[in-house]
Amino acid sequence: MPEFGFLEGQPFWIVYFALFGIVLCRAQATYWIGRGLGAGVKRSRMGERLGPRLDRARRSIDRYGAPVVTLSFCTVGVQTAVNLSAGAMRMRFPRYLAAMVVGCLIWAGLWGVVISGLVGTWWTLFLGSPWLAVGVVLLAAAVVAVLVLRSRRRVRTPAAAEDSSTPV
Repeated sequence: MPEFGFLEGQPFWIVYFALFGIVLCRAQATYWIGRGLGAGVKRSRMGERLGPRLDRARRSIDRYGAPVVTLSFCTVGVQTAVNLSAGAMRMRFPRYLAAMVVGCLIWAGLWGVVISGLVGTWWTLFLGSPWLAVGVVLLAAAVVAVLVLRSRRRVRTPAAAEDSSTPV
């Protein structure tokens, strides 16, 4: 983890809570930036045109958004959009905070153990043999591509079977 090099060699609990603090600050900043943008949208002409639809969207996000906020921390790239949207749609802060803290705990665990281990192992491999490290990435990409294609075929197969059994 080159961006978290200051944590190298530290006990796990220090790494975990440092990562937790980092993601907590980042998620809060993103939420409050979204809050500011959302206030501007509400006062704009577009906000006036959307009117009741915007209010319905706000209520839906406030009601159902907490699990989405929590689960967004298990993804790469989506969490920023979700936190920004939660702020822009003015999700109630206590509900958002509870969902965000749980998500931050999950994220810190994932990065502290799983992802850092994978990245660290790959980096060590890269320093020893760059070509082998590139080959591992290409192999992993190929495996993911095969799995995605297989799952898409399984989804299409039942639909095709239903179509062929239906009389014309």
